[in-house]
Amino acid sequence: MLSHLSVNNFAIVKSLQLELSTGMTTITGETGAGKSIAIDALSLCLGGRSDAGAVRNGEDKTEVTAAFMIDNNVHATRWLEDNDLYDGTECILRRSITKEGRSRAFINGSPVPLSQLKSLGQTLINIHGQHAHHQLMKGDYQLSLLDQYAGHTTLQKQVRNSYQTWRSADIALRKLKENSANNQAQLQLLEYQIKELNELAIEELEFPELEQEHKRLANSGELAISCQQAIDIIYEGDDVNALALLQSASSKLIQLSELDTTLTPLPAMLEEAMIQIEEVNAELRDYLDKVDVDPQRMAYVESRFSKIMSLARKHHVLPEELYQHHQSLLNQIEQLDCSDETISAKEQDVSALFEHYVRICEKLNKSRGRYAKELNKLISQSMHELSMDKAKFAIDVSFQPEHPSPTGMDTVIFLVSTNPGQPMQPIAKVASGGELSRISLAIQVITAQKVDTPSLIFDEVDVGISGPTAAVVGQMLRKLGESTQVLCVTHLPQVAGHGHHQLFVTKNTKGNKTETSMYALNENERISELARLLGGSQITESTLANAKELLIAA
Repeated sequence: MLSHLSVNNFAIVKSLQLELSTGMTTITGETGAGKSIAIDALSLCLGGRSDAGAVRNGEDKTEVTAAFMIDNNVHATRWLEDNDLYDGTECILRRSITKEGRSRAFINGSPVPLSQLKSLGQTLINIHGQHAHHQLMKGDYQLSLLDQYAGHTTLQKQVRNSYQTWRSADIALRKLKENSANNQAQLQLLEYQIKELNELAIEELEFPELEQEHKRLANSGELAISCQQAIDIIYEGDDVNALALLQSASSKLIQLSELDTTLTPLPAMLEEAMIQIEEVNAELRDYLDKVDVDPQRMAYVESRFSKIMSLARKHHVLPEELYQHHQSLLNQIEQLDCSDETISAKEQDVSALFEHYVRICEKLNKSRGRYAKELNKLISQSMHELSMDKAKFAIDVSFQPEHPSPTGMDTVIFLVSTNPGQPMQPIAKVASGGELSRISLAIQVITAQKVDTPSLIFDEVDVGISGPTAAVVGQMLRKLGESTQVLCVTHLPQVAGHGHHQLFVTKNTKGNKTETSMYALNENERISELARLLGGSQITESTLANAKELLIAA
């Protein structure tokens, strides 16, 4: 329930503070006073479109704050909890717009994107505008009303998700088929490019290893000579070698250590050095045994090396990149290789997804048909109460599998017959302006009873209605107000008199400044306002008595 509305520097409002209650609250005022301005400000606070023009002339920014009691609003509470914004049984929305057009939004004091403000707002309040009857002529709006009344949220989500899954798979299949011819031509080119690479069958690290081996084979003679020289120097030299010198030095140090014990560790150190020399010698001897000029191996390595270099130049890559290039071409072929079996399998998948989508649509269609019959009866009865005694209303739900969409496979049309003998036809083709207003009101009142939001706003939806019909409208809205909060902007005394509460809007001009204000009326003030609505500027005892009767009758 909307409990408080604060509006500052919005349009021609300087400051407005409203305390709101349960039941039906009517809003009246003189023509041009801005009866709908509070509704416009509230729409802004609920995430509506805005611009710098919303800021009162001469001010830096406009700010609107709306407080809602949500202790009985399960949907709003769950939304706040899911978004980590829950702060008790009161929910406060705030929106500010600067004169430069910058907008900021807050939920319970936390800054949020405008999309979140809109999402939460849908669980808090439902606004029925004065131009709703124009929307009523649109097929998508008619479908939305039926689904809203039927509570098809879960089914709609299932249909939408199933449609998107099927549609994505279908688009992918079409693209696969469309590209098939191009793929074949590209495949032939790739197969030609890859033929020599397949024959070469280069391994991942082959080129750097081959390069190293080629270098070793090409210098095998020099390697053998130098290796033997190193062996002679450190181990096998006839005249002198490192090992023999170290052995001689070790013997001397052993003799010296007997004379001076401080030299005792040194022979052991030389012993370690001699062990290292022996190990180096063993490694070099083993290497020398393997260093051998192998003409056949050299010919193979040179041939392989040459082929790799040649193919690398041909494919415009470095030799060490040839393996990865080969793998890349293989991957491309695999992606392009779309066989008839692959397409057939994809077609079966798409067909299965479409069948699943159709089954959910059929389920939604049956439910829509069931609730359409329920609405036909209720709306027809409501139209009779609004002085359309002979009118008939019907919702045609037509299942059209040839027209799949995210909302299902149904076409929904609101039909009406306003006179006996007149065939049922779409509303837009039959109803006059006044009739359309009454039909729209009948539909909104009936469908509003199934809306989960605890607050409803009717912004001059009684346009084009007068006389006894207006009294019926008042009765309808008051009855609705007994189960939910209803705010109604009206110019009809018969409607205003039925409100549990009444707000009055006035506009004052001082110099070049215009300001709108709004305040609650007590019983005597309500009678005076109803009398004004009944008699215009001339208020007589008769109009006052009539106004009092309207208030008492309610």
